[in-house]
Amino acid sequence: MKTCLITGASGGIASALSNTLRDAGWRLARVSRDASKVEPVGDDFVVQADVATEAGAAHALACASEHFGGPPDALVNAVGAILIAPITRTTEAQYRACLAANLDSAFFTSKAYVSALQKDKRPGSLLLFSSVAAGIGVGNHAAIAMAKAGVEALVRSLAADCSAMGLRVNAIAPGLMRTPLTERMLANESAAKQIAAQYPLGRHGEAADAAALAAFLLSDAAGWITGQVIGLDGGFSAVRPYVKTA
Repeated sequence: MKTCLITGASGGIASALSNTLRDAGWRLARVSRDASKVEPVGDDFVVQADVATEAGAAHALACASEHFGGPPDALVNAVGAILIAPITRTTEAQYRACLAANLDSAFFTSKAYVSALQKDKRPGSLLLFSSVAAGIGVGNHAAIAMAKAGVEALVRSLAADCSAMGLRVNAIAPGLMRTPLTERMLANESAAKQIAAQYPLGRHGEAADAAALAAFLLSDAAGWITGQVIGLDGGFSAVRPYVKTA
């Protein structure tokens, strides 16, 4: 039975992925800064830790490894925060918090996981989350675009460093997904329709879309995929539909 540690466990994508992997027979360790926000399901192991810090990430990995009897077969860092604001209205505190949630968490969870796998001399799969905004200019996304671009660079670097030990490292770069974090942006029909119109496939993403792709990337079927950032954005970053004028 495969094992997976999922951070940001109270979030929409992490919850959807947990359901998908659990249904596929995986054993899960779910990590959150506030364990009270994580509803225990079945045999899930819940850990409280702030993985945006080195100590917190190391603690989460150590707890999961002890519970599983060794490092997990996969680690998914689904911690994140959205900051949509022009750079001139982004405070230092907002900027630091954005980098901590999106970039620091990726770095420190990766460091803890690679260290554990090296010690046990075993392969694994590491999945991080980027954003469509890291690869294409999107208005008012300066801080989060910079943070997620760092995540993408980390993916490629770690894939180069760790391929010989059998660790696969990939990322998903989603467009806007409906989750509790984005619900306010889709709160009314007009706003939701306007957002959906930005995507060539005519809709925003759902947490289930990310869960399905993540589950594939963690599976044996993706065993020859590493160092990749895979867009999950309804064609937003790659497609320009032909638009007829009136």
